[in-house]
Amino acid sequence: MLHVHDVKETLAGKGFDREPLKIIEICNPMYASEVLKADVKISLMLPCRIVVYVEDGRTFISALRPKVISEFYPEAKIKETAEEVDRMVLSIVDECR
Repeated sequence: MLHVHDVKETLAGKGFDREPLKIIEICNPMYASEVLKADVKISLMLPCRIVVYVEDGRTFISALRPKVISEFYPEAKIKETAEEVDRMVLSIVDECR
């Protein structure tokens, strides 16, 4: 885990109210290095994020599926790596449910 952004707290500091929302940034350095070597523009989609938010009193956990990165950058040929990271992220999300 790299960082947790408390969006509710940040917005409250600017005078805006909202239900709880946290953005959790995660990264595996080995995989990050591998995909960045393939195409540095992939950095636009890093680090991976898991979002925990409350809506209408219910808590939700969501994540951008890392496997879609290979669809945005097919020339990088990172499909296998993206799928492996995708399984890891899904495992984390499933464990939290």
